Amino acid sequence: QDAEVVRTRDPQRLAQCDVVVDVGGEYDPSRHRYDHHQRSFTQSMRSLRPDKPWATKLSSAGLVYCHFGSQILAGLLGQPEDGPVVTALYDKLYENFVEEIDAIDNGIAQAEGEPRYALTTTLSARVGRLNPRWNDPDQDTEVG
Repeated sequence: QDAEVVRTRDPQRLAQCDVVVDVGGEYDPSRHRYDHHQRSFTQSMRSLRPDKPWATKLSSAGLVYCHFGSQILAGLLGQPEDGPVVTALYDKLYENFVEEIDAIDNGIAQAEGEPRYALTTTLSARVGRLNPRWNDPDQDTEVG
């Protein structure tokens, strides 16, 4: 709640952070490092949580959701983390929202024949609109 958000790729600054997401080239949940950009990274929801069926390669968003989604939902709902309400919502939210983010971030096509995942939002387009236009004289992505 009182966390300071730092946007950097500087390894020295990253080493000082308690949690690092989507940068740093390291996936190590014991140290709260959640990056998926290393060639050796192949984790999916199924590989990290064998009780789950989804095989889509996780993005950093999916990694954070995988590790903390149930806990966050339980807190928001005032329900037990392992209860049926949190479990059902966790699964539906992954299947109908987070999996799409994982797939798009990892360049996975929705279909080669039968669709691999549901396309339910244009979230990528919304995030893309946060970036400066190509011809904007001020290309500072930190302003906003």
